[in-house]
Amino acid sequence: MDKIDDTTEAWDSGQLGNDERFVQRVPVGAERELDDSLGLQAISIRIPKDLIEQFKLIAKIHGIGYQPLMREALKRFANAEVRGILTQMANEGKKELLENGNQKVEVELSLKIAA
Repeated sequence: MDKIDDTTEAWDSGQLGNDERFVQRVPVGAERELDDSLGLQAISIRIPKDLIEQFKLIAKIHGIGYQPLMREALKRFANAEVRGILTQMANEGKKELLENGNQKVEVELSLKIAA
């Protein structure tokens, strides 16, 4: 086997890192540490096969994995929904006209929003 230079391009193109002979599972502790450091949590979810195939197609076009693409899509959806809910609540909330002509809106909300 010819030696492949260790470059970003070699990793990105798949010349490096795509040979199953060199794959091994990381220890469970290391996997947990990685998830914790990235703020990730494994879940189990049933998704229609055709939806997964669509994500795989979109991911291939963009040159990324389908699971990171799904995470990004879920993140974008959740952020947009939270913004929409907050906007609706602000529009329905108690409004007070301030001396400078601006309106102050009071909304009571308790949620944890991911960045």
